[in-house]
Amino acid sequence: MADKQVRHDVVVIGAGPGGYVAALRAAEHGLSVGIIERDRLGGVCANQGCIPTKALLRSAEVFALARNAAEFGVIVDNPRFDFAAVTERARKTAARMVKGVESLLRSARIPIYRGSARLAGRGRVALSGADGAMTILAQHIVLATGARPRVPAGFEGDGRLVWAYPEALAPAAMPKSILVMGAGAIGVEFASFYRTLGADVTIVEMLPRVLPSEDADISEAMRRALEKQGMRILTHATVTALRKDESSVTATVDVAGRTETITTQRILVATGIAANVEDLGLEGTSIKLDGGHIVVDEWLRTGERGVYAIGDLTGAPWLAHKASREAVVCIDRIAGVEDVRPLDRHATPACTYATPQVASIGLSEEAAVAAGRSVRCGRSNFVGNGKARALGDAEGFVKTVFDADTGELLGAHLIGPEVTELIATFALARTLEATDAEILATVFAHPTLSEALHEAVESVFALPARSAQG
Repeated sequence: MADKQVRHDVVVIGAGPGGYVAALRAAEHGLSVGIIERDRLGGVCANQGCIPTKALLRSAEVFALARNAAEFGVIVDNPRFDFAAVTERARKTAARMVKGVESLLRSARIPIYRGSARLAGRGRVALSGADGAMTILAQHIVLATGARPRVPAGFEGDGRLVWAYPEALAPAAMPKSILVMGAGAIGVEFASFYRTLGADVTIVEMLPRVLPSEDADISEAMRRALEKQGMRILTHATVTALRKDESSVTATVDVAGRTETITTQRILVATGIAANVEDLGLEGTSIKLDGGHIVVDEWLRTGERGVYAIGDLTGAPWLAHKASREAVVCIDRIAGVEDVRPLDRHATPACTYATPQVASIGLSEEAAVAAGRSVRCGRSNFVGNGKARALGDAEGFVKTVFDADTGELLGAHLIGPEVTELIATFALARTLEATDAEILATVFAHPTLSEALHEAVESVFALPARSAQG
C-alpha cells in the first residue's frame, strides 16, 4: 500500500522560533504550508531555553530584592524560597508559551504533522511517526530543526549528578554546590540563578575570560561582578575527568598547567550547542556543512534547489530572534517580496540575562580595530544615572564603538540594569544607519536608564565648533 501523500507550497521541518514563524509568515502570504515537529512545539526556546530560564532568573531576582528590601525601607522578615514552586512556575510559563504557539498555528489553519522528517528527493519529504508514514510534496522545504547541547565525550549527563541545561531547569532539589563547565551565556545565566539562591558556584572556562564573545571590557566587568557575588571563576581551565560518588561528583581541572580537584554536588555542562543535522536525509543532496552547520546564502538557500535552512542550523549567533528574522527573510523571498533585506548578523543583538545583565550589538572594540577601522569609544557609567540610583542598581556601564571618520555606530556593549531591554535602541540605530549626529540630536526622557545610552555617545564626540556671532 502506497504512503499517503499531501501537497503544500511550503513545508517547514521544526516548530521552534524559526520554524513556526516561517509557517505563520507563509500563511500570511497566502501560501499553503504545513509544519512538522517530532517533539514539542516552540522548540528548545519555549520548552528548555529562553522562556523557562528567564522565569527561573525572575524568581531569583525577586528573592534577591526581598533579601535587600530594607534598603528600600520595606521590612521583609526571613525571606525564603520554595524551590519546587520556583521550578514549577518556570514549567507553567513554558507550557503557556507552547499553548500559545499551537493556538497561533491552529488559528492560521496550518496543519501540524507529528513525527520525524527526511528529505526524500526533489520536493519530497518523508514523514514517519505519530501521524504514520506519509510523503509531503512541496516546492519549498525549510529546515528549522534547531540545535541541542554539545556535550564532550565522557561528560554526558546522567540526569542526577551531571546535567546539561535541560536537567538544570527542574532538578529534584536545590543543590548546595555546583560546578559550571562553560562561561558563555547559558553557563553564566545558570550560575547566576543558583548562586542567587545560595549555592556555592564555580565556573570553569577554557578561554581567557567569561562571556568570551563579548567585548573585553564587558567580560572583565562581568567577572568582577560574579566574583563579588561569591562565585569562583577559573579561566584558562579545562575539566579533564569526573569521578562520581553517591551524592557528589569530583572534577579534575587543569588550570593553566596546574591540576586541582573540585568536589560539588552537581556539575552543569554548558559547553555549547550542536546543530541537529542528523537523519535529515542530507546525504545525496547538494547541501554542504561547515563546522556542523548548514551552509546557506543571504536568502537562506542551501545548495539544494528548493531547500532552505534557518536558525541554529546555519551557525552563530545561536539566538531565537535571529532564527525568527531569518524565517521572515526566507519566506518573504519565496513569496516574491521585492524589498526584502537579508539579515545583518552584526545588527543582531545578543543578551545574557544574568545578574548583572549583558547586551551587545555589532563589533567589539577589538573586532573593529582588527577590521582596520579607526575607532572612537565612549562610555557612561550607571553610577551617575538617576534612575539607576533610584532603583538601587547602579553597577555597570554602556560602551559605544564608533567609526572615528564617519560617525557610524559600529557596536554597543552594555552591562547593568535592564540592558537587555535598552539594547533595542542601538539595534534600531544600526538598522536606520544612524550616526553619532542623529543619536546626539535625539531627546531621551529623564530620569531613565536610557539616558546612559545618550551619554555614552556624548562622551565620544567633542562639541561642534562655534561660529562667530555678530
